[in-house]
Amino acid sequence: MSGAVVARLARSAAVRAWLPVVLLPPLLIVDAALTEDGPAVTALGVVAAVVGCLPLVLRSRLGFAVLGPLITAGIVLMLWQLEPGNTVVLIPMVALVELAARGDRRKSIWVGVAVVPCVLVSVLPFADNGAELFSVVVRNLALCLLALAVGDIARSRRQAVERALAQREEEALRRVGEERLRIARDVHDVVAHAMVAINVQAGVAAHLVERDPAQAHSALRAIKATSGEALADLRSTLGVLRGDGAAAPVRPAAGLHDLDELAGALRAAGVRVELDVADLADVPAAVHAAGYRIVQEALTNVLRHAGASNVRVTAGRDGDAVRVEVADDGVGTGTGAGADGSGNGLRGMRERAAALSGTVESGPAEHGGWRVLARLPASGSGVAAGA
Repeated sequence: MSGAVVARLARSAAVRAWLPVVLLPPLLIVDAALTEDGPAVTALGVVAAVVGCLPLVLRSRLGFAVLGPLITAGIVLMLWQLEPGNTVVLIPMVALVELAARGDRRKSIWVGVAVVPCVLVSVLPFADNGAELFSVVVRNLALCLLALAVGDIARSRRQAVERALAQREEEALRRVGEERLRIARDVHDVVAHAMVAINVQAGVAAHLVERDPAQAHSALRAIKATSGEALADLRSTLGVLRGDGAAAPVRPAAGLHDLDELAGALRAAGVRVELDVADLADVPAAVHAAGYRIVQEALTNVLRHAGASNVRVTAGRDGDAVRVEVADDGVGTGTGAGADGSGNGLRGMRERAAALSGTVESGPAEHGGWRVLARLPASGSGVAAGA
């Protein structure tokens, strides 16, 4: 018989229910046959051994109030026709392990109390003297309580494993939700920036197609480049949704060292962009990615709302943080919703920064225009906290 078949049989409820009824009677009969000064084993004694074990078939269905008297009666009948030694206590032990394993701590305590009269009823008719009665009662009662403890431990361990699995599944679902939200934000940033840039460049091309064909062609080439970069960024962002056998993302996640790509789209739309990015090679990748997306959203809002002609983007260290600032000379709010800074774009910036224990401020610049200022932790501890 193969191991798989044996494993399936072991898991079968019917096999588990009948296994003690098959194994215990031969053991009890052999024990009775080897007991000194005991009566000879008869056919009636064999039947009594089987009948005494039959209530164990129902041990997973009945409570102690019914199962206890049945087992006690079966044991008394068996001891009347057969005199096994200490093995007779195995019958209530099997039942008590099952009862404790499928119950709870409170029920196990009450079963432990109820076991005492059952043991007394089983032993009293067959004890020859008080000393023997006390010894047999104490021994059998101790073994029955041990069986209850084993079942209770098994139940506690099973529940602990179930709780751990439930927590693991809940944590996995939480991580999946967070990853979906992150991907949604990235897709929003990529698509919004590309579409706004393409819209502005298409307007320029349409305006100049007859008066200045060369400049119109330049705007169309910029549209092609912007759309190509957006498609590549989308493939990289959505690469995590592919199956295990799918190809890896086409390029690594963008960071603050890739801001030239964002600036190119605005320059093609006629906006002068000045970049001042310090060397941040030792900054964690999560900070680079968040800073890049914050700048991307800010520049998208410049194209969409500000009507600016000049934008300055700076990124560098400020103590133990990375300081990222986008300032323009336009008249828009920079949020896409209103001057209170309640738009979805700014909300997304703040959520990205908050995920890394950072902050984002947005408001009118000191000398006119609009400014977005983000501070992100440069140390690994801040990144880990937000991961």
